Amino acid sequence: MKIWIAGFPRLTVNYTAALAAWGLEAETSLPTHPDASPYDGLLLPGGGDMDPSFFGQPNRGSVSIDRELDLRQLAALEAFLQAGKPVLGICRGIQLINVCFGGSLIQNLAEPHIHRTAKGDALHPASCPEGSLLARLYGRTSFTVNSAHHQALDRIGKGLTVIQTAPDGVVEAVAHETLPILAVQWHPERLRGRFARPEAVSGEPIFQYFRRMCEKCR
Repeated sequence: MKIWIAGFPRLTVNYTAALAAWGLEAETSLPTHPDASPYDGLLLPGGGDMDPSFFGQPNRGSVSIDRELDLRQLAALEAFLQAGKPVLGICRGIQLINVCFGGSLIQNLAEPHIHRTAKGDALHPASCPEGSLLARLYGRTSFTVNSAHHQALDRIGKGLTVIQTAPDGVVEAVAHETLPILAVQWHPERLRGRFARPEAVSGEPIFQYFRRMCEKCR
């Protein structure tokens, strides 16, 4: 199976390795006119902030904006939505998915130190409802995840359901009600292999589930 990572090859090595561990071949690119037909799924990786004009706001603290990247990733997402193929969003990816479905973002968290550190990922607990997708994947409703962000979901996009939150209320994961879409604000690609953290969960169940989504939709 082949996965398209909509991003820059030099910045997506960890995602490629995580997919490869589950037998998923990855291709990373940002074509102007995306075509979903050669691929089984789309991964939207982490990165800088979106241009807030996409969700109808002036800039209130967004940084590292690349409007061309926004446009190309949104186009890639639209192509996969039209094809009915699975999408996995990570960090920036969850934010882009939310905006695509009409949601908005908090441009600067009130307590960003909970969700990022100067030295790397922050670790913090997160909770999910009983019976939710993540509760089923991990066999529990509360566990520690990693993160490195200063923005978060605000108004939730149409059709998306919040399935995990941090103690401060920040949305940590969403799933679509009917489409094969899962997105997390944390970084499962940095909770596996040589990046595994004994004090946090493994990121592997996320990629295993993504593979199952891709198999089901072939």
